[in-house]
Amino acid sequence: GRKKFLNQTDMKVAVIGDEDTVTGFVLAGVGQRDGQGATNFLTVDSKTKRRDVEEKFHEMAGRKDIGVILINQSIAEDIRHVLTDHTARGIVVPTVLEIPSKEKPYDPNADQVMQRVKVFFGGNIDTSDW
Repeated sequence: GRKKFLNQTDMKVAVIGDEDTVTGFVLAGVGQRDGQGATNFLTVDSKTKRRDVEEKFHEMAGRKDIGVILINQSIAEDIRHVLTDHTARGIVVPTVLEIPSKEKPYDPNADQVMQRVKVFFGGNIDTSDW
């Protein structure tokens, strides 16, 4: 049959983060599990292998029903090469947003989105007090 086009209301938010971050978003209603057991979230701890995080990111980025991927900035640093490749290919959806965790504060200088915003505004954004 005909393919259904997803609109913005059909898009989901995905989360890759520490236990507190993922738990908060799941409790807020973000988490979903399909009939095959696939989820739109990944809890990362000290035992999680970087390869597993990379694979989950690629899985989420390849899904047509995910519009935004939220990732703890500390985890994003571990897979920075994957995120850089995602951005370099000009992929807009899903959009990847780096968020702080309880353990590590947000660093706007490490955030690729913030770096693009700074370039857009001619580098005249003071992020020293963020």
